[in-house]
Amino acid sequence: MLRRSLLAAAAALPFLPHGAAAQSQQQAALLKRIEAYLNSITTMRAHFLQIAQNGGAAEGTAYISRPGQMRFEYEPPEPLLLVASDGQFLYYDRELKQPTVVPVGSTPLGLLLRPQIRFGGDLEVLAVDRMGGFVGVTLHRRDAPAEGRLTLVFAEDPLELRQWIVVDSQGRQTRVTLSAIETGMKFDKLLFTFNDPRFFEQETNR
Repeated sequence: MLRRSLLAAAAALPFLPHGAAAQSQQQAALLKRIEAYLNSITTMRAHFLQIAQNGGAAEGTAYISRPGQMRFEYEPPEPLLLVASDGQFLYYDRELKQPTVVPVGSTPLGLLLRPQIRFGGDLEVLAVDRMGGFVGVTLHRRDAPAEGRLTLVFAEDPLELRQWIVVDSQGRQTRVTLSAIETGMKFDKLLFTFNDPRFFEQETNR
């Protein structure tokens, strides 16, 4: 099952240690550029391909509405639906009609949904790497490193989020690669409001 492997990922890029080189003006400017890009995203829709640690694959459509909302709509035969809203992640198995809810803060992926993403402070940059037109930034919450870490991978010119790689609190790893990326659209609020009874009525009719 992909239920427990969704929020995990394999670090594919060879990241450099965060140290003296990370203090360079060039890297600081790059991180500021990435911050500005992430904070400029209000809505995003993309096709995703998810690869779990065990090699299992699934795909579908990802919806992001910042701050705080995300939806992963999986294509059959995978029955899983993932929705983030109101500080919670919902895992919903359409076959079993079984919901599971956990706090957004319990997973590194929640870092991407913050109202403002600022590197430094509690959001510690562990590593930065530039290779072949891509840049990867590995992060974790400084005061809760056991929660896991998140690596965001961007195409550099133009700057665009292409992949995230998550290692969860138990070391489980998953990679999510984005394609056909669109931004700036409007979404129906019911996509994310799983506390509304109509949400599950809609899911039942899918």
